[in-house]
Amino acid sequence: MRAVLAWKETIRDQCIYDLAFKPDGSQLIIAAGLRVLVYDVADGTIIQPLKGHKDTVYCVAYAKDGLWSPEQKSVNKHKVSSKITCCGWTNDGQYLALGMMNGVVSIRNKNGEEKVKIERPGGSSSPIWSIVWNPSKEYWKSFCCPCPLMPPAVKRPERRDDHNDILAVADWGQKLSFYQLSGKQIGKDKTLTYDPCCVSYFSKGEYIVLGGSDKQASLYTKDGVRLATIGEQSTWVWTCRVKPDSNFVVLGCQDGTIACYQLIFSTVHGLYKDRYAYRDSMTDVIVQHLITEQKVRIKCRELVKKIAIYRNRLAIQLPERIVIYELYSDDSSDMHYRIKERICRNVKEKEWVMESLIRYIKVIGGSPGREGLLVGLKNGAILKIFVDNPFPITLLKLSTSVRCLDMSASRSKLAVVDEHNTLLVYDIVSKELLFQEPNANSVAWNTQCEDMLCFSGNGYLNIKASNFPVHQQKMQGFMVGYNGSKIFCLHVYCNVIRGGSAPMYQYLERKMYKEAYQIACLGVTDSDWRDLATDALEGLDFDTAKKAFIRIRDLRYLELINSIEERKKRGESDNELFLADVYAYQGKFHEAAQLYKRSGHQHRALSMYTDLRQFEYAKDFVGATDPKSSRILMTKQADWARSSKEPRAAAEMYLSAGEHLKAIDLIGEHGWEDMLIDIARKLDKAERELLAKCALHFKRLKHHGYASETYSKMGDLQALVQLHVETCHWEEAFSLVEKHPQFKNHVFVPYAQWLAEHDRFEEAQKAFHKAGRQNEAVKVLEQLTHNAVVENRFNDAGYYYWMLSMQCMDIARDQRDEMLKKFERFQHLAELYHVYRSIQRYTDEPFSSHMPETLFNICRFLLNNLAKDVPPGISKVNTLYALAKQSRRLGAYKLARYSYEKLQELHVPSRFQDSVELGSLNIRSKPFHDSEVSSLSLELIGLARLSCLVLMTLTLREPSPRRGD
Repeated sequence: MRAVLAWKETIRDQCIYDLAFKPDGSQLIIAAGLRVLVYDVADGTIIQPLKGHKDTVYCVAYAKDGLWSPEQKSVNKHKVSSKITCCGWTNDGQYLALGMMNGVVSIRNKNGEEKVKIERPGGSSSPIWSIVWNPSKEYWKSFCCPCPLMPPAVKRPERRDDHNDILAVADWGQKLSFYQLSGKQIGKDKTLTYDPCCVSYFSKGEYIVLGGSDKQASLYTKDGVRLATIGEQSTWVWTCRVKPDSNFVVLGCQDGTIACYQLIFSTVHGLYKDRYAYRDSMTDVIVQHLITEQKVRIKCRELVKKIAIYRNRLAIQLPERIVIYELYSDDSSDMHYRIKERICRNVKEKEWVMESLIRYIKVIGGSPGREGLLVGLKNGAILKIFVDNPFPITLLKLSTSVRCLDMSASRSKLAVVDEHNTLLVYDIVSKELLFQEPNANSVAWNTQCEDMLCFSGNGYLNIKASNFPVHQQKMQGFMVGYNGSKIFCLHVYCNVIRGGSAPMYQYLERKMYKEAYQIACLGVTDSDWRDLATDALEGLDFDTAKKAFIRIRDLRYLELINSIEERKKRGESDNELFLADVYAYQGKFHEAAQLYKRSGHQHRALSMYTDLRQFEYAKDFVGATDPKSSRILMTKQADWARSSKEPRAAAEMYLSAGEHLKAIDLIGEHGWEDMLIDIARKLDKAERELLAKCALHFKRLKHHGYASETYSKMGDLQALVQLHVETCHWEEAFSLVEKHPQFKNHVFVPYAQWLAEHDRFEEAQKAFHKAGRQNEAVKVLEQLTHNAVVENRFNDAGYYYWMLSMQCMDIARDQRDEMLKKFERFQHLAELYHVYRSIQRYTDEPFSSHMPETLFNICRFLLNNLAKDVPPGISKVNTLYALAKQSRRLGAYKLARYSYEKLQELHVPSRFQDSVELGSLNIRSKPFHDSEVSSLSLELIGLARLSCLVLMTLTLREPSPRRGD
């Protein structure tokens, strides 16, 4: 850093107490005694004086948003404990800091209420003479440990954005301190060697300017580390201010001197391959990995003067020593540095004395202990120095001074930028000038390619490859390195620019594919790799194209190249055919078709256009091929129309191409019945497959008539019967069975099943019987009987058992003994269920149509037949209950008493419980012998039984069908 005096003015016999810049930095207000002057900052001329002050003006300032809070109608006054020497508002204007003569700092809000009180150690002997808030709301948070025994002071930069304002306090105890808004001190007090009279921050808060009794202004970091002297004066520096958003500093002195300085901050940096180190905030060094974008910050806490970086080492020159760092590991991506050694300034390892001033030094590397340097002198001499050789080697001698130089990777060429900004490239051995270019300020050879260099100047980046013309692109800053395809450009910070593409395209223009591939290997984008692969493929350099496509992982083109290589191994050598395949893959179909035609492979062109659905172009190649091509073309066109959701057109094309099966399927899918029946009627009856497909679609579309017509045309009677059955057209099926009895089972069995599904079980049983399925007929009757019993339809159960007995009688012709036994059992069950229906109605319904004598005899008949087994559904409790009640009513007390006693032995339902208990008690009041009426009844028992049987036979009737059978 250096300070350049911009202008200087003196006001005689007046002390400059204060300065203030206009917020836009165009004007400067100066308080000089009784006068207030307005200066032009650009050249230091007085614009106008401001009159009206009758006493010394100690302080001036520009207002930003008024003199006091807009809510207040007047200025409030607050009493303080000591004389106020300085004050300052926070950035947001919410708090005011007051510096006092007794060494106290008071922080108050807008209403004047004291929020924080900071008492300095010196007390009244150290009055606070200047305070200022840091204008920046961002600051770097460091976790550096200065102790060399602890881990190195290297951490990643961490930025924290908050509103913690930092207050800088300077007192006449010769101390500089920093505080947070809460009053907490940051760090320790910084000791000064003078009494500070003024302190001022740069607009971004990165630096501090201090002036005072040492008669000079000094530049400090925001942490209080002294960096340099800005300007020495003959008297005390009473005030200093920094121009907003600039590097200009204005000083006001006790003798009336006003001096404006411009601070120039030079770039201190170093570059080695992909590592770039640069100075930040004057005391820090940031090392950046240009590829991974990783950064580390090394806090030196002193002014960094020079930086050098090489391989795993980093050297930092400080005012009194040089500190050398090394990487923790050999990993190329490692960014952790530690201190290796410290070198004092008066210690020298080796020294070379040059004949002129050194203008440029370039490290060219070498084996450990024998590294080399290129040195360019002001007198134009270019020397090579090896660290183990005390004698420099002269390479060239120019007529003008050297500004920049570099040596090629093979150390056979030398590039030099002279004082006239001319780039000169020499052959080191022959000293021959190879070429020269104007408007250059820096140059670098590619570290990985001998024939490539780049140079910058006049706002352009220039890339030179072999003997090709120079490629230019706009670039700000200047170039500092060239590694592979990466060009390192310095403009504020070091940026990486991709510079391998342009030379590669220059090689491609001359069809030098292998050389272009070598350039691409240095590093280009995926699009550049694709261009290289495509150009090499079109140039039939399959080896280069294959390697380029592997880079971008394009399997499609790799398969093409592999297929071409296989064909070449089989003896094919037609390059036009290979190129046509390449064009077809690239989408250049017309070019590919012409090459196919020229090489005698018209069928390939036809296939290509057909696959592309470009049938108009395909027709141009039909005539040259066999007659089948027309049909194939029409079929593919129909396929395309089908996929394009034009089914009717596709169906017509299929018919024209003779693809009737595809046409029928397509028409059937869309349900075009009229079109389908036309096809079926035009087809010959011998084309059974096509007719069957038509009939199948008619069945799916539920068009029975067309399907029947189609099967009839085919003469497929079995399919016709199946159609009638599936569509439940039973009358047509029955008429067909009458003509062809062999299909009886195919009709009656499904018909019976259909009847059963629709709860027409009796008809289903008859249908099974007609079909000769006796077992199925019996199963249906058994299931009907079981359902009737479960549902308490005992009259129906009796009828079904009677039908079962009749069914067994019919079957008895073949299985006489077994069927006769079943006949008798089913007849017996039919009688039981039929008579029990009367008992069930008597017990469950409120009224009965039978006379008591009839019920009495029915009960006795049932009890006599239930001695061994009780059929399912017949309740012995109901029978005894009915017998007990009818016996008591008819005067058969003895039988009633017997019935009640038997009921006591059985489980009686709750609905009969009270009636049975009451009847049991009531019967005990009756005599033990029967009445005369009862005796007469006993005599007629045999006649009653016979009458019951006759009555049962006469009253048997066919039950009405019920759902659920």
